[in-house]
Amino acid sequence: MADPRLHLASQSPRRQDILRSLGLAFTATGVDVNEQRLPRELPEAMALRLSRTKAMAADVDGSRIVVGADTLVVLEDEVFGKPEDRDACLEMLASLSGRIHRVLTGVAVLASGKVQTVVSTTEVKFREIRPDEALAYWHSGEPCDKAGAYAIQGRGGIFVEAISGSYSGVVGLPVFETSQLLRNAGLRVLAE
Repeated sequence: MADPRLHLASQSPRRQDILRSLGLAFTATGVDVNEQRLPRELPEAMALRLSRTKAMAADVDGSRIVVGADTLVVLEDEVFGKPEDRDACLEMLASLSGRIHRVLTGVAVLASGKVQTVVSTTEVKFREIRPDEALAYWHSGEPCDKAGAYAIQGRGGIFVEAISGSYSGVVGLPVFETSQLLRNAGLRVLAE
């Protein structure tokens, strides 16, 4: 049975799996927020703002601990969202091919009216991606709802040559940072 004290402001199966792997019971619902980048907003600030906004949007009665998260793929200063169509996917993968990009995951934990936030930053190096590989990947359906048009934990992992930082942060919820915020909010993580 889900613990009514913990709520995840996301319908992402990946984020839910990560919370379950920590031994946590929770409820989960998606929230509808405007994810557009503000003028001159730095990617780190954007990830924090969106995670905070999601947590606050899901806090219906103030009695729960709410986790909000947002993952961004950033190449230089350009933020790559979810691809709108095949051409956008192929363009993103071509831009990331053979290069190092950053994956930023902002996490916000709202408890007792107070919000704690953190950003996990991971550098990801892609190998060169051939156009036929990118097209086949698009046809797999996997990149459709993923920031940067790839899933490191799925077929998209074949493009990843190396990472420096949090693997779970690239998946969508950094385990270390999230567990620290939950502990700070008074929630037991694992068998403490």
